[in-house]
Amino acid sequence: MTLHHFSFPTAITFGAGARHEASRELLAQGCRRVLVVCDRGVAALPMFREFLLEAERAGLVLGSYAGVGGNPTTVHVQEGVAALRAHQADGVIGFGGGAALDVAKAVVLMARHPGELFEYEDGRVNARAVVGELPYWVALPTTAGTGSEVGRSAVISDPETHVKRIIFSPRLMARAVFADPELTLALPPALTAATGMDALTHCVEAFLARQWHPICDGIALEGLRLAAHSLERCYRQGADLPARSDMALASMMGAIAFQKGLGVTHSCAHALSMVTNMHHGLANAVMIDHALVHNLPSSQERFQRLVVAAGIHGGADAFISWLVELKRRLDLPATLVLAGVSPDAALRERLVDAALADSCHLSNPVSCSREDFQLIFRRGFGEV
Repeated sequence: MTLHHFSFPTAITFGAGARHEASRELLAQGCRRVLVVCDRGVAALPMFREFLLEAERAGLVLGSYAGVGGNPTTVHVQEGVAALRAHQADGVIGFGGGAALDVAKAVVLMARHPGELFEYEDGRVNARAVVGELPYWVALPTTAGTGSEVGRSAVISDPETHVKRIIFSPRLMARAVFADPELTLALPPALTAATGMDALTHCVEAFLARQWHPICDGIALEGLRLAAHSLERCYRQGADLPARSDMALASMMGAIAFQKGLGVTHSCAHALSMVTNMHHGLANAVMIDHALVHNLPSSQERFQRLVVAAGIHGGADAFISWLVELKRRLDLPATLVLAGVSPDAALRERLVDAALADSCHLSNPVSCSREDFQLIFRRGFGEV
Protein backbone atom coordinates (compact mmCIF):
# COMPACT_ATOMS: atom_id res chain seq x y z
CA MET A 1 0.00 0.00 0.00
CA THR A 2 1.25 3.49 -0.83
CA LEU A 3 2.08 5.73 2.11
CA HIS A 4 0.42 9.12 2.20
CA HIS A 5 1.75 12.22 3.98
CA PHE A 6 -0.54 15.04 5.06
CA SER A 7 -1.07 17.53 7.88
CA PHE A 8 -4.37 18.37 9.46
CA PRO A 9 -2.96 19.79 11.59
CA THR A 10 -0.60 17.04 12.78
CA ALA A 11 1.93 15.59 10.35
CA ILE A 12 0.48 12.17 9.51
CA THR A 13 2.03 9.20 7.75
CA PHE A 14 -0.83 6.91 6.82
CA GLY A 15 -0.89 3.43 5.33
CA ALA A 16 0.22 -0.15 5.80
CA GLY A 17 3.81 -0.11 7.04
CA ALA A 18 3.69 3.48 8.33
CA ARG A 19 5.05 2.23 11.66
CA HIS A 20 8.41 1.56 10.03
CA GLU A 21 8.91 5.33 9.58
CA ALA A 22 8.62 6.24 13.27
CA SER A 23 12.21 5.51 14.32
CA ARG A 24 13.60 7.50 11.42
CA GLU A 25 11.49 10.50 12.44
CA LEU A 26 12.64 10.38 16.06
CA LEU A 27 16.28 10.07 15.07
CA ALA A 28 15.91 12.98 12.64
CA GLN A 29 14.63 15.09 15.53
CA GLY A 30 17.68 14.27 17.63
CA CYS A 31 15.96 11.76 19.92
CA ARG A 32 18.05 8.83 21.06
CA ARG A 33 16.73 7.69 24.44
CA VAL A 34 13.01 7.14 23.93
CA LEU A 35 10.27 5.99 26.32
CA VAL A 36 7.50 3.84 24.83
CA VAL A 37 4.14 4.27 26.58
CA CYS A 38 1.65 1.47 25.96
CA ASP A 39 -1.05 -0.55 27.67
CA ARG A 40 -0.74 -4.01 29.16
CA GLY A 41 -2.54 -5.75 26.31
CA VAL A 42 -0.44 -4.20 23.56
CA ALA A 43 2.79 -4.99 25.41
CA ALA A 44 2.08 -8.72 25.04
CA LEU A 45 1.52 -8.65 21.27
CA PRO A 46 4.16 -9.98 18.82
CA MET A 47 3.78 -6.94 16.55
CA PHE A 48 4.75 -4.70 19.50
CA ARG A 49 7.87 -6.71 20.25
CA GLU A 50 8.78 -6.62 16.55
CA PHE A 51 8.38 -2.84 16.58
CA LEU A 52 10.71 -2.51 19.57
CA LEU A 53 13.38 -4.70 17.94
CA GLU A 54 13.22 -2.67 14.75
CA ALA A 55 13.52 0.60 16.68
CA GLU A 56 16.54 -0.66 18.58
CA ARG A 57 18.21 -1.82 15.37
CA ALA A 58 17.63 1.67 13.98
CA GLY A 59 19.66 3.13 16.87
CA LEU A 60 17.10 4.10 19.51
CA VAL A 61 17.72 3.25 23.15
CA LEU A 62 14.30 2.28 24.44
CA GLY A 63 12.67 2.29 27.82
CA SER A 64 9.05 1.37 28.36
CA TYR A 65 6.06 2.04 30.55
CA ALA A 66 3.43 -0.63 29.90
CA GLY A 67 1.15 -0.18 32.90
CA VAL A 68 -1.69 1.80 31.30
CA GLY A 69 -5.21 0.60 32.11
CA GLY A 70 -8.50 1.03 30.26
CA ASN A 71 -9.60 4.19 32.08
CA PRO A 72 -6.25 5.80 32.94
CA THR A 73 -5.76 7.74 36.16
CA THR A 74 -3.15 10.09 37.56
CA VAL A 75 -1.41 7.02 39.01
CA HIS A 76 -0.56 5.86 35.48
CA VAL A 77 0.70 9.32 34.59
CA GLN A 78 2.92 9.49 37.69
CA GLU A 79 4.35 6.05 36.95
CA GLY A 80 4.97 7.06 33.34
CA VAL A 81 6.78 10.24 34.37
CA ALA A 82 8.93 8.26 36.79
CA ALA A 83 9.81 5.82 33.98
CA LEU A 84 10.69 8.71 31.65
CA ARG A 85 13.01 10.28 34.20
CA ALA A 86 14.61 6.97 35.14
CA HIS A 87 15.35 6.33 31.45
CA GLN A 88 16.50 9.95 30.94
CA ALA A 89 14.32 9.96 27.84
CA ASP A 90 14.52 12.74 25.29
CA GLY A 91 11.51 11.49 23.31
CA VAL A 92 8.30 9.53 23.74
CA ILE A 93 6.39 7.04 21.62
CA GLY A 94 2.69 6.59 22.42
CA PHE A 95 1.80 3.12 21.15
CA GLY A 96 -1.71 1.79 21.70
CA GLY A 97 -5.32 2.81 22.03
CA GLY A 98 -6.75 6.03 23.34
CA ALA A 99 -5.80 5.33 26.96
CA ALA A 100 -2.12 4.84 26.16
CA LEU A 101 -2.00 7.90 23.91
CA ASP A 102 -3.72 10.07 26.53
CA VAL A 103 -1.23 8.92 29.17
CA ALA A 104 1.63 9.67 26.75
CA LYS A 105 0.35 13.25 26.37
CA ALA A 106 0.08 13.69 30.12
CA VAL A 107 3.55 12.21 30.67
CA VAL A 108 5.01 14.58 28.10
CA LEU A 109 3.32 17.50 29.86
CA MET A 110 4.37 16.62 33.39
CA ALA A 111 7.92 15.71 32.38
CA ARG A 112 8.78 19.41 32.17
CA HIS A 113 5.97 21.26 33.94
CA PRO A 114 5.58 21.91 37.67
CA GLY A 115 2.70 21.08 39.99
CA GLU A 116 0.01 18.40 39.74
CA LEU A 117 -1.65 17.21 36.54
CA PHE A 118 -5.14 18.44 37.37
CA GLU A 119 -3.81 21.95 37.95
CA TYR A 120 -3.76 22.06 34.13
CA GLU A 121 -7.39 20.93 33.80
CA ASP A 122 -9.40 22.59 31.04
CA GLY A 123 -11.85 25.13 32.46
CA ARG A 124 -10.30 25.20 35.91
CA VAL A 125 -10.19 28.64 37.53
CA ASN A 126 -6.58 29.87 37.56
CA ALA A 127 -5.43 26.75 35.76
CA ARG A 128 -1.72 26.49 35.06
CA ALA A 129 -0.77 27.21 31.46
CA VAL A 130 1.07 24.76 29.21
CA VAL A 131 3.99 27.03 28.34
CA GLY A 132 7.22 25.07 28.75
CA GLU A 133 9.03 22.96 26.21
CA LEU A 134 7.73 19.42 25.80
CA PRO A 135 9.66 16.29 24.85
CA TYR A 136 9.22 15.33 21.20
CA TRP A 137 6.59 12.61 20.94
CA VAL A 138 4.96 10.56 18.22
CA ALA A 139 1.77 8.49 18.20
CA LEU A 140 1.10 5.05 16.77
CA PRO A 141 -2.58 4.13 17.27
CA THR A 142 -3.53 0.46 17.53
CA THR A 143 -7.29 0.98 17.68
CA ALA A 144 -9.71 2.85 15.43
CA GLY A 145 -11.86 4.61 17.98
CA THR A 146 -10.86 7.61 20.07
CA GLY A 147 -8.67 9.33 17.48
CA SER A 148 -6.51 10.48 20.36
CA GLU A 149 -3.49 10.45 18.05
CA VAL A 150 -4.72 13.70 16.44
CA GLY A 151 -6.36 15.14 19.56
CA ARG A 152 -5.38 18.15 21.62
CA SER A 153 -6.43 16.78 24.98
CA ALA A 154 -5.78 13.98 27.42
CA VAL A 155 -8.68 12.46 29.37
CA ILE A 156 -7.44 11.25 32.75
CA SER A 157 -9.56 10.02 35.66
CA ASP A 158 -9.26 10.97 39.30
CA PRO A 159 -8.34 7.68 41.01
CA GLU A 160 -10.53 8.48 44.03
CA THR A 161 -13.71 9.93 42.48
CA HIS A 162 -13.32 8.31 39.02
CA VAL A 163 -14.32 11.65 37.47
CA LYS A 164 -12.78 12.08 34.03
CA ARG A 165 -10.84 15.32 33.71
CA ILE A 166 -9.66 16.92 30.48
CA ILE A 167 -6.19 18.38 30.10
CA PHE A 168 -6.32 20.53 26.99
CA SER A 169 -3.70 22.35 24.96
CA PRO A 170 -2.86 22.35 21.25
CA ARG A 171 0.75 21.91 22.40
CA LEU A 172 -0.09 18.40 23.63
CA MET A 173 -0.66 17.17 20.09
CA ALA A 174 1.69 14.50 18.81
CA ARG A 175 4.40 16.02 16.66
CA ALA A 176 3.95 13.19 14.16
CA VAL A 177 1.41 10.40 13.73
CA PHE A 178 2.13 7.04 12.12
CA ALA A 179 -1.31 5.63 11.41
CA ASP A 180 -0.73 2.08 10.28
CA PRO A 181 -3.92 0.04 9.79
CA GLU A 182 -1.85 -3.15 10.10
CA LEU A 183 -1.49 -2.31 13.81
CA THR A 184 -5.27 -2.72 14.19
CA LEU A 185 -5.38 -6.23 12.70
CA ALA A 186 -4.81 -7.77 16.14
CA LEU A 187 -7.93 -6.17 17.61
CA PRO A 188 -10.43 -8.86 18.65
CA PRO A 189 -13.94 -8.55 17.18
CA ALA A 190 -15.62 -7.22 20.34
CA LEU A 191 -13.04 -4.45 20.76
CA THR A 192 -13.17 -3.69 17.03
CA ALA A 193 -16.93 -3.15 17.38
CA ALA A 194 -16.74 -1.03 20.54
CA THR A 195 -13.90 1.22 19.38
CA GLY A 196 -15.45 1.50 15.92
CA MET A 197 -18.72 2.69 17.44
CA ASP A 198 -16.72 5.27 19.39
CA ALA A 199 -15.33 6.65 16.12
CA LEU A 200 -18.78 6.61 14.54
CA THR A 201 -20.30 8.38 17.55
CA HIS A 202 -17.65 11.12 17.34
CA CYS A 203 -18.57 11.76 13.72
CA VAL A 204 -22.32 11.78 14.38
CA GLU A 205 -22.25 13.96 17.48
CA ALA A 206 -19.75 16.40 15.98
CA PHE A 207 -22.02 16.87 12.98
CA LEU A 208 -25.08 17.40 15.19
CA ALA A 209 -23.32 19.76 17.64
CA ARG A 210 -24.87 23.20 17.76
CA GLN A 211 -21.77 25.24 16.90
CA TRP A 212 -21.30 26.48 13.32
CA HIS A 213 -18.25 24.80 11.79
CA PRO A 214 -18.79 23.67 8.17
CA ILE A 215 -15.23 22.33 7.88
CA CYS A 216 -15.80 19.95 10.78
CA ASP A 217 -19.22 19.08 9.36
CA GLY A 218 -17.69 17.91 6.09
CA ILE A 219 -15.05 15.84 7.89
CA ALA A 220 -17.66 14.30 10.18
CA LEU A 221 -19.92 13.24 7.30
CA GLU A 222 -17.05 11.62 5.41
CA GLY A 223 -15.91 9.86 8.59
CA LEU A 224 -19.42 8.52 9.06
CA ARG A 225 -19.53 7.33 5.45
CA LEU A 226 -16.31 5.40 5.91
CA ALA A 227 -17.44 3.87 9.19
CA ALA A 228 -20.84 2.92 7.81
CA HIS A 229 -19.15 1.21 4.87
CA SER A 230 -16.41 -0.62 6.74
CA LEU A 231 -17.09 -1.16 10.46
CA GLU A 232 -19.07 -4.38 10.05
CA ARG A 233 -16.50 -5.66 7.55
CA CYS A 234 -13.76 -5.13 10.15
CA TYR A 235 -15.85 -6.94 12.74
CA ARG A 236 -16.58 -9.96 10.57
CA GLN A 237 -13.36 -10.08 8.55
CA GLY A 238 -10.66 -8.80 10.86
CA ALA A 239 -7.89 -9.16 8.26
CA ASP A 240 -9.68 -6.93 5.72
CA LEU A 241 -6.96 -4.27 5.42
CA PRO A 242 -8.92 -1.81 3.23
CA ALA A 243 -11.74 -1.87 5.78
CA ARG A 244 -9.26 -1.42 8.64
CA SER A 245 -7.80 1.53 6.71
CA ASP A 246 -11.24 3.10 6.38
CA MET A 247 -11.81 2.79 10.11
CA ALA A 248 -8.40 4.22 10.94
CA LEU A 249 -9.31 7.26 8.84
CA ALA A 250 -12.80 7.49 10.32
CA SER A 251 -11.27 7.47 13.79
CA MET A 252 -8.93 10.35 13.03
CA MET A 253 -11.66 12.27 11.21
CA GLY A 254 -14.05 11.92 14.12
CA ALA A 255 -11.46 13.28 16.55
CA ILE A 256 -10.67 16.20 14.24
CA ALA A 257 -14.37 16.96 13.76
CA PHE A 258 -15.28 16.96 17.43
CA GLN A 259 -13.28 20.09 18.08
CA LYS A 260 -16.67 21.52 17.07
CA GLY A 261 -18.27 19.77 20.04
CA LEU A 262 -19.94 16.52 21.05
CA GLY A 263 -23.29 15.85 22.67
CA VAL A 264 -25.64 13.96 24.93
CA THR A 265 -24.39 10.48 24.01
CA HIS A 266 -20.93 11.31 25.26
CA SER A 267 -22.23 12.74 28.52
CA CYS A 268 -24.05 9.46 29.11
CA ALA A 269 -20.97 7.45 28.15
CA HIS A 270 -18.68 9.45 30.43
CA ALA A 271 -21.16 8.89 33.27
CA LEU A 272 -21.15 5.14 32.64
CA SER A 273 -17.36 5.01 32.58
CA MET A 274 -17.18 6.96 35.83
CA VAL A 275 -19.90 5.12 37.73
CA THR A 276 -19.57 1.57 36.34
CA ASN A 277 -16.08 1.63 34.76
CA MET A 278 -17.62 0.65 31.42
CA HIS A 279 -15.33 0.84 28.38
CA HIS A 280 -15.90 4.22 26.73
CA GLY A 281 -16.53 2.86 23.25
CA LEU A 282 -18.98 0.26 24.57
CA ALA A 283 -20.79 2.94 26.58
CA ASN A 284 -21.22 5.06 23.46
CA ALA A 285 -22.41 2.02 21.52
CA VAL A 286 -25.05 1.09 24.10
CA MET A 287 -26.38 4.64 24.50
CA ILE A 288 -26.18 6.23 21.05
CA ASP A 289 -29.62 5.32 19.73
CA HIS A 290 -31.32 5.94 23.09
CA ALA A 291 -29.65 9.34 23.49
CA LEU A 292 -30.03 10.63 19.94
CA VAL A 293 -33.81 10.21 20.04
CA HIS A 294 -33.67 13.32 22.25
CA ASN A 295 -32.28 15.33 19.31
CA LEU A 296 -34.48 13.97 16.55
CA PRO A 297 -37.47 16.38 16.69
CA SER A 298 -35.34 19.53 16.40
CA SER A 299 -32.66 18.27 14.00
CA GLN A 300 -34.61 16.66 11.18
CA GLU A 301 -32.54 18.21 8.39
CA ARG A 302 -29.27 17.22 10.04
CA PHE A 303 -30.46 13.64 10.60
CA GLN A 304 -31.50 13.46 6.97
CA ARG A 305 -27.94 14.33 5.97
CA LEU A 306 -26.66 11.58 8.28
CA VAL A 307 -29.01 9.16 6.50
CA VAL A 308 -27.44 10.09 3.16
CA ALA A 309 -23.87 9.84 4.48
CA ALA A 310 -24.53 6.40 5.96
CA GLY A 311 -25.87 5.20 2.61
CA ILE A 312 -29.30 4.23 3.89
CA HIS A 313 -32.81 5.20 2.82
CA GLY A 314 -35.74 6.78 4.58
CA GLY A 315 -36.58 9.81 6.64
CA ALA A 316 -34.65 11.31 9.52
CA ASP A 317 -35.79 8.62 11.96
CA ALA A 318 -34.31 5.95 9.67
CA PHE A 319 -30.91 6.87 11.09
CA ILE A 320 -31.93 5.76 14.59
CA SER A 321 -33.33 2.51 13.20
CA TRP A 322 -30.08 1.95 11.32
CA LEU A 323 -28.06 2.40 14.52
CA VAL A 324 -30.22 -0.16 16.31
CA GLU A 325 -29.69 -2.66 13.48
CA LEU A 326 -25.95 -1.93 13.26
CA LYS A 327 -25.56 -2.67 16.97
CA ARG A 328 -27.40 -5.94 16.47
CA ARG A 329 -25.13 -6.94 13.59
CA LEU A 330 -22.07 -6.09 15.68
CA ASP A 331 -23.39 -8.17 18.60
CA LEU A 332 -23.37 -5.11 20.85
CA PRO A 333 -25.78 -4.85 23.80
CA ALA A 334 -29.03 -3.12 22.90
CA THR A 335 -29.58 -1.90 26.47
CA LEU A 336 -27.67 -1.22 29.66
CA VAL A 337 -29.22 -4.27 31.32
CA LEU A 338 -27.84 -6.47 28.53
CA ALA A 339 -24.47 -4.77 29.10
CA GLY A 340 -24.57 -5.92 32.72
CA VAL A 341 -25.65 -2.66 34.40
CA SER A 342 -28.22 -3.10 37.15
CA PRO A 343 -31.22 -0.71 36.97
CA ASP A 344 -30.72 0.10 40.65
CA ALA A 345 -32.42 3.40 41.57
CA ALA A 346 -29.43 4.81 43.43
CA LEU A 347 -27.03 3.90 40.61
CA ARG A 348 -29.42 5.45 38.09
CA GLU A 349 -29.39 8.76 39.94
CA ARG A 350 -25.59 8.67 40.10
CA LEU A 351 -25.56 8.23 36.32
CA VAL A 352 -27.91 11.17 35.87
CA ASP A 353 -25.82 13.34 38.20
CA ALA A 354 -22.61 12.50 36.36
CA ALA A 355 -24.12 13.04 32.90
CA LEU A 356 -25.57 16.38 33.92
CA ALA A 357 -22.18 17.50 35.29
CA ASP A 358 -20.40 16.45 32.08
CA SER A 359 -19.67 19.30 29.66
CA CYS A 360 -20.25 17.41 26.40
CA HIS A 361 -24.02 17.92 26.41
CA LEU A 362 -23.50 21.69 26.41
CA SER A 363 -22.74 21.35 22.69
CA ASN A 364 -25.80 19.20 22.06
CA PRO A 365 -28.28 20.71 19.58
CA VAL A 366 -31.02 20.42 22.25
CA SER A 367 -30.56 21.37 25.88
CA CYS A 368 -30.64 18.51 28.41
CA SER A 369 -32.24 18.85 31.83
CA ARG A 370 -32.15 16.39 34.70
CA GLU A 371 -35.56 15.11 33.57
CA ASP A 372 -34.21 14.63 30.04
CA PHE A 373 -31.30 12.54 31.29
CA GLN A 374 -33.63 10.50 33.47
CA LEU A 375 -35.73 9.70 30.41
CA ILE A 376 -32.64 8.93 28.28
CA PHE A 377 -31.34 6.47 30.86
CA ARG A 378 -34.80 4.90 31.13
CA ARG A 379 -34.54 4.28 27.40
CA GLY A 380 -31.04 2.97 27.92
CA PHE A 381 -32.32 0.45 30.45
CA GLY A 382 -35.00 -0.64 27.97
CA GLU A 383 -37.89 0.74 30.00
CA VAL A 384 -39.27 3.07 27.31
